[in-house]
Amino acid sequence: MIDSAPAQVTAEESEPRIIYLVKRIEMIARAHLDGVTREQGLTTLQYTALSVLRAQPGLSAAQLARRSFVSPQAMTEMVGALEAKGMIRREPDPGNRRVLRAYLTDTSRTALHACDRGADLLEEHMLGGVSAQERAALRRTLAACAAELDTFAGAPAAPT
Repeated sequence: MIDSAPAQVTAEESEPRIIYLVKRIEMIARAHLDGVTREQGLTTLQYTALSVLRAQPGLSAAQLARRSFVSPQAMTEMVGALEAKGMIRREPDPGNRRVLRAYLTDTSRTALHACDRGADLLEEHMLGGVSAQERAALRRTLAACAAELDTFAGAPAAPT
Protein backbone atom coordinates (compact mmCIF):
# COMPACT_ATOMS: atom_id res chain seq x y z
CA MET A 1 0.00 0.00 0.00
CA ILE A 2 1.34 3.41 -0.96
CA ASP A 3 1.05 6.24 1.55
CA SER A 4 -0.76 9.06 -0.26
CA ALA A 5 -0.63 11.55 2.60
CA PRO A 6 1.38 14.64 1.70
CA ALA A 7 4.69 14.97 3.52
CA GLN A 8 4.90 17.67 6.16
CA VAL A 9 7.05 20.60 5.09
CA THR A 10 9.02 22.34 7.79
CA ALA A 11 9.17 26.14 8.00
CA GLU A 12 12.84 26.03 7.00
CA GLU A 13 12.05 23.92 3.93
CA SER A 14 9.39 26.38 2.81
CA GLU A 15 11.85 29.31 2.96
CA PRO A 16 13.90 30.00 -0.17
CA ARG A 17 17.54 28.96 0.00
CA ILE A 18 19.97 31.77 0.74
CA ILE A 19 21.93 30.94 -2.41
CA TYR A 20 18.69 31.34 -4.39
CA LEU A 21 18.09 34.78 -2.86
CA VAL A 22 21.69 35.83 -3.54
CA LYS A 23 21.35 34.73 -7.18
CA ARG A 24 18.00 36.51 -7.53
CA ILE A 25 19.50 39.74 -6.19
CA GLU A 26 22.52 39.32 -8.46
CA MET A 27 20.32 38.89 -11.54
CA ILE A 28 18.17 41.92 -10.74
CA ALA A 29 21.20 44.06 -9.90
CA ARG A 30 23.06 42.90 -13.01
CA ALA A 31 20.13 43.81 -15.27
CA HIS A 32 20.02 47.29 -13.74
CA LEU A 33 23.80 47.75 -13.92
CA ASP A 34 23.84 46.55 -17.54
CA GLY A 35 21.50 49.44 -18.38
CA VAL A 36 23.52 51.98 -16.39
CA THR A 37 26.84 50.93 -17.89
CA ARG A 38 25.43 50.71 -21.42
CA GLU A 39 24.58 54.42 -21.19
CA GLN A 40 28.30 55.07 -20.64
CA GLY A 41 29.40 52.82 -23.51
CA LEU A 42 30.60 50.12 -21.11
CA THR A 43 29.65 46.63 -20.05
CA THR A 44 29.16 45.70 -16.41
CA LEU A 45 32.39 43.67 -16.54
CA GLN A 46 34.26 46.70 -17.92
CA TYR A 47 32.80 48.83 -15.12
CA THR A 48 34.07 46.26 -12.61
CA ALA A 49 37.55 46.30 -14.15
CA LEU A 50 37.67 50.11 -14.20
CA SER A 51 36.50 50.20 -10.57
CA VAL A 52 39.34 47.84 -9.64
CA LEU A 53 41.83 50.03 -11.51
CA ARG A 54 40.56 53.09 -9.69
CA ALA A 55 41.29 51.39 -6.37
CA GLN A 56 44.57 49.84 -7.55
CA PRO A 57 46.12 51.81 -10.41
CA GLY A 58 48.91 50.24 -12.41
CA LEU A 59 47.78 46.64 -12.46
CA SER A 60 48.82 44.31 -15.25
CA ALA A 61 46.13 42.60 -17.31
CA ALA A 62 46.74 39.33 -15.42
CA GLN A 63 46.36 41.05 -12.04
CA LEU A 64 43.28 42.88 -13.24
CA ALA A 65 41.73 39.60 -14.46
CA ARG A 66 42.13 37.96 -11.03
CA ARG A 67 40.57 40.93 -9.25
CA SER A 68 37.73 41.35 -11.78
CA PHE A 69 36.51 37.73 -11.85
CA VAL A 70 37.34 37.07 -15.52
CA SER A 71 39.84 34.82 -17.27
CA PRO A 72 43.19 36.26 -18.40
CA GLN A 73 42.13 35.76 -22.02
CA ALA A 74 38.89 37.67 -21.53
CA MET A 75 40.77 40.45 -19.74
CA THR A 76 43.28 40.75 -22.57
CA GLU A 77 40.38 41.41 -24.94
CA MET A 78 38.71 43.75 -22.46
CA VAL A 79 41.88 45.77 -21.90
CA GLY A 80 42.29 46.14 -25.66
CA ALA A 81 38.70 47.35 -26.00
CA LEU A 82 39.03 49.78 -23.08
CA GLU A 83 42.27 51.15 -24.49
CA ALA A 84 40.65 51.59 -27.93
CA LYS A 85 37.78 53.52 -26.28
CA GLY A 86 40.26 55.80 -24.50
CA MET A 87 39.18 54.47 -21.10
CA ILE A 88 42.63 53.28 -20.05
CA ARG A 89 46.22 53.93 -20.97
CA ARG A 90 49.00 51.39 -20.59
CA GLU A 91 52.64 51.98 -19.79
CA PRO A 92 55.54 49.53 -19.64
CA ASP A 93 56.63 48.53 -16.15
CA PRO A 94 60.03 50.11 -15.45
CA GLY A 95 61.29 46.84 -13.94
CA ASN A 96 59.98 44.57 -16.70
CA ARG A 97 59.30 46.24 -20.04
CA ARG A 98 57.20 43.25 -21.20
CA VAL A 99 54.57 43.97 -18.51
CA LEU A 100 52.12 46.76 -19.32
CA ARG A 101 50.53 48.61 -16.41
CA ALA A 102 47.00 50.00 -16.86
CA TYR A 103 45.79 53.39 -15.65
CA LEU A 104 42.48 55.24 -15.87
CA THR A 105 41.97 58.22 -18.14
CA ASP A 106 39.81 61.28 -17.54
CA THR A 107 37.24 59.73 -19.88
CA SER A 108 36.98 56.59 -17.75
CA ARG A 109 36.81 58.60 -14.52
CA THR A 110 33.79 60.48 -15.89
CA ALA A 111 32.11 57.22 -16.97
CA LEU A 112 32.91 55.59 -13.61
CA HIS A 113 31.34 58.50 -11.75
CA ALA A 114 28.11 58.14 -13.75
CA CYS A 115 28.05 54.35 -13.25
CA ASP A 116 28.71 54.79 -9.53
CA ARG A 117 25.67 57.06 -9.27
CA GLY A 118 23.54 54.35 -10.86
CA ALA A 119 24.98 51.67 -8.56
CA ASP A 120 24.41 53.92 -5.53
CA LEU A 121 20.79 54.45 -6.55
CA LEU A 122 20.30 50.69 -6.94
CA GLU A 123 21.81 49.96 -3.52
CA GLU A 124 19.79 52.69 -1.84
CA HIS A 125 16.59 51.33 -3.37
CA MET A 126 17.48 47.74 -2.45
CA LEU A 127 18.35 48.68 1.13
CA GLY A 128 15.61 51.25 1.63
CA GLY A 129 14.00 49.42 4.54
CA VAL A 130 17.25 48.26 6.10
CA SER A 131 18.79 50.15 9.05
CA ALA A 132 22.43 51.28 9.10
CA GLN A 133 23.20 48.59 11.68
CA GLU A 134 21.55 45.90 9.55
CA ARG A 135 23.46 47.12 6.49
CA ALA A 136 26.75 46.84 8.38
CA ALA A 137 25.80 43.36 9.59
CA LEU A 138 24.79 42.32 6.06
CA ARG A 139 28.10 43.57 4.64
CA ARG A 140 30.05 41.65 7.32
CA THR A 141 27.97 38.52 6.79
CA LEU A 142 28.34 38.56 3.02
CA ALA A 143 32.11 39.19 3.32
CA ALA A 144 32.36 36.24 5.72
CA CYS A 145 30.36 34.05 3.31
CA ALA A 146 32.64 35.03 0.42
CA ALA A 147 35.74 34.25 2.50
CA GLU A 148 34.35 30.84 3.47
CA LEU A 149 33.52 30.03 -0.13
CA ASP A 150 37.03 31.04 -1.19
CA THR A 151 38.39 28.29 1.05
CA PHE A 152 35.68 25.86 -0.10
CA ALA A 153 36.29 26.46 -3.83
CA GLY A 154 38.93 23.77 -4.02
CA ALA A 155 36.78 21.17 -2.30
CA PRO A 156 35.04 18.57 -4.46
CA ALA A 157 31.33 19.03 -5.02
CA ALA A 158 29.00 16.85 -3.02
CA PRO A 159 27.60 13.87 -4.92
CA THR A 160 24.09 14.27 -6.30
